[in-house]
Amino acid sequence: MAEGIMQHLAEGAGLDWNIDSAGTGSWHVGEAPDRRAVRTCDKNGIDISGQRARHFGQRDFREFDLILTMDQSNLDDVRRLAQNDVDRNKINAIMNYADIKGDVVPDPYYDGLFDEAFDLIWASCSAIIQRER
Repeated sequence: MAEGIMQHLAEGAGLDWNIDSAGTGSWHVGEAPDRRAVRTCDKNGIDISGQRARHFGQRDFREFDLILTMDQSNLDDVRRLAQNDVDRNKINAIMNYADIKGDVVPDPYYDGLFDEAFDLIWASCSAIIQRER
């Protein structure tokens, strides 16, 4: 959802950003997003149905200026892959940008709270966009 939301907001702000998402685990590589995530984004005017899961890797540090994580586990996993301070300085928890109480985006896969996760990601991505304007 984060990739779709950020892409939607960046395009709306006229920003030509290279936006992508990746998982820290490889168990869903090549798969489409969860149908509940697709449905949640769709009802908010964002189509993520064409996305496919991929695994986060070293090349992401070279290709992206900012690497956002959803929770502490993802943050720890990405930090372990960082090879230097340049890499480490690109990493941040997405919720650090939102003006909302809480420090993680809960994984909605198990509890089905996709709308709540969408709202948290939207708030964080909106704040990032505002900083760039």
